[in-house]
Amino acid sequence: MKRLIGILFLLTSLSAFSQQKEKPLVQFTGVVYNADSAGVVVPYVTVTNKSSRNTVNITNYKGYFSFVAHEQDSLQFTAIGFAPVTVVIPENVKSKSYTVQVMIKQQMINLPMVRVFPWATTDEFRKDFVNAKIADDDLEIARKNISRTSIVAMTNSLPRDGQEIQSANAQYMHQDIVNQHSRTNPLLNPLAWGSLVKSITDRDSK
Repeated sequence: MKRLIGILFLLTSLSAFSQQKEKPLVQFTGVVYNADSAGVVVPYVTVTNKSSRNTVNITNYKGYFSFVAHEQDSLQFTAIGFAPVTVVIPENVKSKSYTVQVMIKQQMINLPMVRVFPWATTDEFRKDFVNAKIADDDLEIARKNISRTSIVAMTNSLPRDGQEIQSANAQYMHQDIVNQHSRTNPLLNPLAWGSLVKSITDRDSK
């Protein structure tokens, strides 16, 4: 019986001692801002209470948060693309309310370089490498551009410029004017001589 009473007394003492050691509660409130941009809030930041079993809270779309914590609790603010920030609630907070403006900075993370190859195996790469066509150098490209076949193809495909069109039109107009004012001499026309001989023969027969 005495042993049972002693155990109950010990449990009661431990419970009272733990209650005495529990830190006062505080209403922790604030807004998370971007330290690199004045007045710009950071939404949906994760707030982890490292002193209370890693309890997690999340800010709203305006970066605002408000929850209950204990004095001297250590709270870590984390967000994708930002460096983590830790805030410690001070002791003996007045009116049991603590308000802060948390400033977090953007964090640049350099990822390792990744090379993507279109070949699944080394055998496919070896096959494509052996069958690959070597590109022409500058000398070979110039030789192909000034070859007769290339020049003829460009001549047939390229449209005429303004000077060529003007020359062709002037030549056509000149030939048209010459043809309009030229008269054929009938003495030099064999058909006319044939008609003349026939008419004379017809008269003699009559």
